[in-house]
Amino acid sequence: MKIDRLIGILSVLLQEEKITAPELAERFEVSRRTILRDIEDLNNAGIPIQTVQGTGGGISIMEGYRMDRTILTSKDMQMILAGLRSLDSVSGNCYYGQLMEKIRAGSSEFVAGRDSVLIDLSSWHRESLAPKIETIQDAIELKKTIRFKYYSPNGDTEREIEPYYLIFKWSSWYVYGYCLLRNDFRLFKLNRMDSITHVTSYEGNREVPMPDLSSENVFPAKSRVKALFDPSMKWQLVEEFGVDSFTEEDDGSLLFEHEYADDEGLLAWMLSCRDKVTVLEPERIREKLYQITSEIAGRYEGDRRSGK
Repeated sequence: MKIDRLIGILSVLLQEEKITAPELAERFEVSRRTILRDIEDLNNAGIPIQTVQGTGGGISIMEGYRMDRTILTSKDMQMILAGLRSLDSVSGNCYYGQLMEKIRAGSSEFVAGRDSVLIDLSSWHRESLAPKIETIQDAIELKKTIRFKYYSPNGDTEREIEPYYLIFKWSSWYVYGYCLLRNDFRLFKLNRMDSITHVTSYEGNREVPMPDLSSENVFPAKSRVKALFDPSMKWQLVEEFGVDSFTEEDDGSLLFEHEYADDEGLLAWMLSCRDKVTVLEPERIREKLYQITSEIAGRYEGDRRSGK
Protein backbone atom coordinates (compact mmCIF):
# COMPACT_ATOMS: atom_id res chain seq x y z
CA MET A 1 0.00 0.00 0.00
CA LYS A 2 1.10 3.56 -0.70
CA ILE A 3 1.28 4.74 2.91
CA ASP A 4 3.56 1.83 3.80
CA ARG A 5 5.82 2.68 0.86
CA LEU A 6 6.00 6.34 1.93
CA ILE A 7 7.00 5.29 5.45
CA GLY A 8 9.64 2.99 3.98
CA ILE A 9 11.06 5.71 1.68
CA LEU A 10 11.19 8.20 4.55
CA SER A 11 12.99 5.65 6.72
CA VAL A 12 15.61 5.06 4.01
CA LEU A 13 16.15 8.81 3.49
CA LEU A 14 16.56 9.38 7.22
CA GLN A 15 19.30 6.75 7.37
CA GLU A 16 21.19 7.38 4.10
CA GLU A 17 22.91 10.51 2.83
CA LYS A 18 21.67 10.08 -0.72
CA ILE A 19 19.94 7.52 -2.91
CA THR A 20 18.82 7.49 -6.52
CA ALA A 21 15.27 7.10 -7.81
CA PRO A 22 16.14 3.86 -9.68
CA GLU A 23 17.58 2.41 -6.45
CA LEU A 24 14.38 3.27 -4.55
CA ALA A 25 12.26 1.91 -7.39
CA GLU A 26 14.15 -1.39 -7.28
CA ARG A 27 13.99 -1.61 -3.50
CA PHE A 28 10.23 -1.00 -3.35
CA GLU A 29 9.43 -2.85 -6.59
CA VAL A 30 7.65 0.07 -8.28
CA SER A 31 8.41 2.30 -11.26
CA ARG A 32 10.72 5.32 -11.20
CA ARG A 33 7.71 7.51 -11.96
CA THR A 34 5.90 6.17 -8.89
CA ILE A 35 8.92 6.99 -6.72
CA LEU A 36 9.00 10.57 -8.04
CA ARG A 37 5.29 10.95 -7.24
CA ASP A 38 5.96 9.61 -3.74
CA ILE A 39 8.78 12.13 -3.26
CA GLU A 40 6.41 14.91 -4.32
CA ASP A 41 3.84 13.67 -1.79
CA LEU A 42 6.46 13.68 0.98
CA ASN A 43 7.44 17.24 0.02
CA ASN A 44 3.79 18.28 0.15
CA ALA A 45 3.59 16.74 3.63
CA GLY A 46 6.28 19.19 4.79
CA ILE A 47 9.40 17.02 4.55
CA PRO A 48 12.08 18.98 2.63
CA ILE A 49 13.44 16.50 0.09
CA GLN A 50 15.75 17.63 -2.70
CA THR A 51 16.72 15.88 -5.93
CA VAL A 52 19.95 16.50 -7.80
CA GLN A 53 20.27 15.46 -11.45
CA GLY A 54 23.37 14.12 -13.18
CA THR A 55 26.46 12.24 -12.06
CA GLY A 56 26.70 12.06 -8.29
CA GLY A 57 23.12 13.23 -7.93
CA GLY A 58 20.26 11.60 -6.13
CA ILE A 59 17.50 12.12 -3.62
CA SER A 60 18.15 13.31 -0.08
CA ILE A 61 16.66 15.23 2.80
CA MET A 62 17.81 18.87 2.74
CA GLU A 63 20.91 19.64 4.78
CA GLY A 64 19.16 22.00 7.17
CA TYR A 65 16.75 19.29 8.15
CA ARG A 66 19.34 16.71 9.11
CA MET A 67 19.21 17.34 12.83
CA ASP A 68 15.75 15.81 12.72
CA ARG A 69 17.24 12.53 11.55
CA THR A 70 17.71 11.70 15.22
CA ILE A 71 13.93 11.55 15.51
CA LEU A 72 14.16 7.86 14.61
CA THR A 73 16.19 6.10 17.27
CA SER A 74 16.95 2.41 17.50
CA LYS A 75 13.94 1.98 19.79
CA ASP A 76 11.77 3.86 17.27
CA MET A 77 12.86 1.53 14.49
CA GLN A 78 12.13 -1.49 16.66
CA MET A 79 8.61 -0.17 17.29
CA ILE A 80 8.06 0.48 13.57
CA LEU A 81 9.14 -3.07 12.77
CA ALA A 82 6.95 -4.43 15.57
CA GLY A 83 4.00 -2.63 14.02
CA LEU A 84 4.75 -4.01 10.57
CA ARG A 85 5.23 -7.47 12.01
CA SER A 86 1.82 -7.25 13.68
CA LEU A 87 0.22 -6.38 10.33
CA ASP A 88 2.05 -9.30 8.75
CA SER A 89 0.28 -11.60 11.22
CA VAL A 90 -3.01 -10.97 9.39
CA SER A 91 -1.63 -10.43 5.90
CA GLY A 92 -2.61 -12.83 3.16
CA ASN A 93 0.68 -12.25 1.35
CA CYS A 94 4.34 -11.48 2.10
CA TYR A 95 4.05 -7.72 1.59
CA TYR A 96 4.77 -6.57 5.14
CA GLY A 97 7.57 -9.08 5.57
CA GLN A 98 9.21 -7.74 2.41
CA LEU A 99 8.72 -4.17 3.62
CA MET A 100 10.41 -5.03 6.92
CA GLU A 101 13.40 -6.43 5.08
CA LYS A 102 13.63 -3.26 2.96
CA ILE A 103 13.58 -1.07 6.06
CA ARG A 104 16.15 -3.29 7.79
CA ALA A 105 18.44 -3.09 4.75
CA GLY A 106 18.65 0.70 5.00
CA SER A 107 18.74 0.84 8.78
CA SER A 108 21.11 -1.92 9.89
CA GLU A 109 22.89 0.30 12.39
CA PHE A 110 19.56 1.28 13.94
CA VAL A 111 18.07 -2.19 14.16
CA ALA A 112 20.19 -4.53 16.23
CA GLY A 113 19.62 -7.32 18.72
CA ARG A 114 16.59 -9.48 19.24
CA ASP A 115 13.02 -8.39 18.71
CA SER A 116 11.54 -7.57 22.11
CA VAL A 117 7.95 -6.79 21.11
CA LEU A 118 5.86 -9.44 19.33
CA ILE A 119 2.25 -8.67 18.37
CA ASP A 120 -0.13 -11.12 16.71
CA LEU A 121 -3.33 -9.47 15.46
CA SER A 122 -4.73 -12.59 13.82
CA SER A 123 -6.52 -13.94 16.95
CA TRP A 124 -8.10 -17.35 16.23
CA HIS A 125 -9.29 -16.46 12.76
CA ARG A 126 -6.21 -15.86 10.60
CA GLU A 127 -7.35 -18.04 7.69
CA SER A 128 -10.66 -16.18 7.35
CA LEU A 129 -9.40 -12.74 8.40
CA ALA A 130 -6.51 -12.37 5.95
CA PRO A 131 -8.59 -12.40 2.74
CA LYS A 132 -11.23 -10.15 4.31
CA ILE A 133 -8.64 -7.57 5.35
CA GLU A 134 -6.94 -7.66 1.96
CA THR A 135 -10.28 -7.23 0.12
CA ILE A 136 -11.27 -4.28 2.32
CA GLN A 137 -7.83 -2.65 2.04
CA ASP A 138 -8.06 -2.82 -1.74
CA ALA A 139 -11.58 -1.38 -1.66
CA ILE A 140 -10.46 1.56 0.50
CA GLU A 141 -7.51 2.30 -1.80
CA LEU A 142 -9.59 1.93 -4.98
CA LYS A 143 -12.60 3.78 -3.51
CA LYS A 144 -14.93 0.84 -4.14
CA THR A 145 -18.03 0.01 -2.13
CA ILE A 146 -18.18 -3.48 -0.64
CA ARG A 147 -21.21 -5.74 -0.28
CA PHE A 148 -21.42 -8.49 2.31
CA LYS A 149 -23.67 -10.61 4.46
CA TYR A 150 -23.76 -9.46 8.07
CA TYR A 151 -24.81 -11.54 11.07
CA SER A 152 -25.85 -9.66 14.22
CA PRO A 153 -28.08 -10.19 17.28
CA ASN A 154 -30.80 -8.30 15.38
CA GLY A 155 -30.74 -10.77 12.47
CA ASP A 156 -29.00 -11.38 9.14
CA THR A 157 -28.78 -8.55 6.59
CA GLU A 158 -27.18 -7.71 3.26
CA ARG A 159 -25.09 -4.55 3.54
CA GLU A 160 -23.25 -2.31 1.13
CA ILE A 161 -20.88 0.32 2.52
CA GLU A 162 -18.25 2.84 1.51
CA PRO A 163 -15.28 1.58 3.57
CA TYR A 164 -12.94 4.16 5.12
CA TYR A 165 -11.02 2.59 8.02
CA LEU A 166 -9.87 -0.86 9.09
CA ILE A 167 -9.71 -0.93 12.88
CA PHE A 168 -8.30 -3.37 15.44
CA LYS A 169 -10.06 -2.83 18.77
CA TRP A 170 -11.35 -4.91 21.68
CA SER A 171 -9.32 -7.91 20.41
CA SER A 172 -11.19 -7.92 17.08
CA TRP A 173 -11.06 -6.39 13.59
CA TYR A 174 -13.70 -3.94 12.36
CA VAL A 175 -14.39 -1.91 9.25
CA TYR A 176 -15.78 1.62 9.60
CA GLY A 177 -17.75 3.03 6.71
CA TYR A 178 -20.87 4.68 5.38
CA CYS A 179 -23.74 2.18 5.28
CA LEU A 180 -25.97 2.67 2.24
CA LEU A 181 -28.79 0.78 3.97
CA ARG A 182 -28.85 2.92 7.13
CA ASN A 183 -27.56 6.13 5.48
CA ASP A 184 -25.12 6.63 8.31
CA PHE A 185 -21.61 5.67 9.43
CA ARG A 186 -21.39 2.26 11.05
CA LEU A 187 -18.83 -0.11 12.55
CA PHE A 188 -18.91 -3.73 11.34
CA LYS A 189 -17.10 -6.67 12.93
CA LEU A 190 -15.14 -8.69 10.36
CA ASN A 191 -15.85 -12.01 12.04
CA ARG A 192 -19.57 -11.40 11.42
CA MET A 193 -19.07 -10.55 7.74
CA ASP A 194 -19.21 -13.06 4.89
CA SER A 195 -19.04 -13.06 1.07
CA ILE A 196 -17.31 -9.67 0.82
CA THR A 197 -17.16 -8.35 -2.75
CA HIS A 198 -16.29 -5.07 -4.46
CA VAL A 199 -19.29 -3.40 -6.09
CA THR A 200 -19.04 0.11 -7.55
CA SER A 201 -16.74 3.12 -7.36
CA TYR A 202 -17.67 6.04 -5.11
CA GLU A 203 -16.52 9.64 -5.27
CA GLY A 204 -14.77 9.71 -1.91
CA ASN A 205 -15.76 13.33 -1.28
CA ARG A 206 -18.01 12.56 1.69
CA GLU A 207 -16.99 14.26 4.94
CA VAL A 208 -15.85 11.32 7.05
CA PRO A 209 -15.76 11.84 10.82
CA MET A 210 -13.09 10.06 12.80
CA PRO A 211 -14.75 7.08 14.51
CA ASP A 212 -15.26 7.54 18.23
CA LEU A 213 -14.07 4.20 19.54
CA SER A 214 -14.34 4.95 23.23
CA SER A 215 -16.04 2.14 25.13
CA GLU A 216 -18.47 4.70 26.56
CA ASN A 217 -19.64 5.58 23.03
CA VAL A 218 -19.71 2.12 21.42
CA PHE A 219 -20.92 0.26 24.51
CA PRO A 220 -22.79 2.88 26.59
CA ALA A 221 -23.63 1.69 30.09
CA LYS A 222 -27.35 0.98 30.57
CA SER A 223 -27.42 -0.49 34.05
CA ARG A 224 -25.30 -1.78 36.91
CA VAL A 225 -24.84 -5.36 38.07
CA LYS A 226 -24.03 -6.50 41.59
CA ALA A 227 -22.95 -10.10 42.08
CA LEU A 228 -21.10 -12.45 44.41
CA PHE A 229 -18.37 -14.57 42.83
CA ASP A 230 -16.67 -17.69 44.13
CA PRO A 231 -13.01 -17.04 45.16
CA SER A 232 -11.87 -19.31 42.30
CA MET A 233 -13.09 -16.61 39.86
CA LYS A 234 -10.69 -13.96 41.15
CA TRP A 235 -8.25 -14.38 38.24
CA GLN A 236 -11.02 -13.82 35.69
CA LEU A 237 -12.28 -10.66 37.40
CA VAL A 238 -8.73 -9.32 37.58
CA GLU A 239 -8.09 -10.14 33.91
CA GLU A 240 -11.33 -8.62 32.66
CA PHE A 241 -11.91 -5.69 35.03
CA GLY A 242 -8.81 -5.14 37.19
CA VAL A 243 -7.88 -5.72 40.82
CA ASP A 244 -10.13 -2.90 42.05
CA SER A 245 -13.33 -4.32 40.52
CA PHE A 246 -14.31 -6.34 43.60
CA THR A 247 -14.02 -6.51 47.38
CA GLU A 248 -13.37 -9.66 49.37
CA GLU A 249 -16.07 -10.57 51.86
CA ASP A 250 -15.42 -12.22 55.23
CA ASP A 251 -16.32 -15.64 53.83
CA GLY A 252 -13.86 -15.23 50.92
CA SER A 253 -16.49 -14.51 48.25
CA LEU A 254 -15.93 -11.58 45.90
CA LEU A 255 -18.46 -8.76 45.79
CA PHE A 256 -18.46 -7.39 42.25
CA GLU A 257 -20.18 -4.21 41.03
CA HIS A 258 -19.89 -2.89 37.49
CA GLU A 259 -21.81 -1.09 34.77
CA TYR A 260 -22.80 -3.05 31.69
CA ALA A 261 -24.08 -2.22 28.20
CA ASP A 262 -26.75 -4.82 27.42
CA ASP A 263 -28.70 -7.57 29.17
CA GLU A 264 -27.89 -10.27 26.60
CA GLY A 265 -24.13 -9.84 26.98
CA LEU A 266 -24.41 -9.89 30.78
CA LEU A 267 -26.62 -12.99 30.74
CA ALA A 268 -24.19 -14.83 28.46
CA TRP A 269 -21.29 -14.01 30.77
CA MET A 270 -23.13 -15.00 33.94
CA LEU A 271 -24.22 -18.30 32.42
CA SER A 272 -20.61 -19.01 31.37
CA CYS A 273 -19.62 -18.70 35.05
CA ARG A 274 -21.93 -21.63 35.87
CA ASP A 275 -22.44 -22.01 39.66
CA LYS A 276 -19.54 -19.72 40.53
CA VAL A 277 -21.67 -16.55 40.65
CA THR A 278 -24.87 -15.31 42.28
CA VAL A 279 -26.43 -12.18 40.83
CA LEU A 280 -27.80 -9.85 43.53
CA GLU A 281 -28.98 -6.96 41.33
CA PRO A 282 -30.80 -6.06 39.14
CA GLU A 283 -33.85 -8.19 39.82
CA ARG A 284 -34.78 -8.59 36.13
CA ILE A 285 -31.43 -10.30 35.47
CA ARG A 286 -32.03 -12.68 38.40
CA GLU A 287 -35.46 -13.54 37.00
CA LYS A 288 -34.14 -14.03 33.48
CA LEU A 289 -31.33 -16.31 34.71
CA TYR A 290 -33.86 -18.37 36.66
CA GLN A 291 -36.06 -18.66 33.56
CA ILE A 292 -33.17 -19.69 31.29
CA THR A 293 -31.69 -22.24 33.70
CA SER A 294 -35.15 -23.69 34.43
CA GLU A 295 -35.80 -24.15 30.71
CA ILE A 296 -32.40 -25.81 30.27
CA ALA A 297 -32.98 -28.09 33.25
CA GLY A 298 -36.44 -28.99 31.94
CA ARG A 299 -35.05 -29.84 28.51
CA TYR A 300 -32.43 -32.21 29.92
CA GLU A 301 -34.87 -33.65 32.43
CA GLY A 302 -37.20 -34.47 29.54
CA ASP A 303 -34.35 -36.18 27.70
CA ARG A 304 -33.57 -38.30 30.76
CA ARG A 305 -37.16 -39.45 31.08
CA SER A 306 -37.38 -40.37 27.43
CA GLY A 307 -34.08 -42.26 27.64
CA LYS A 308 -32.17 -40.06 25.21
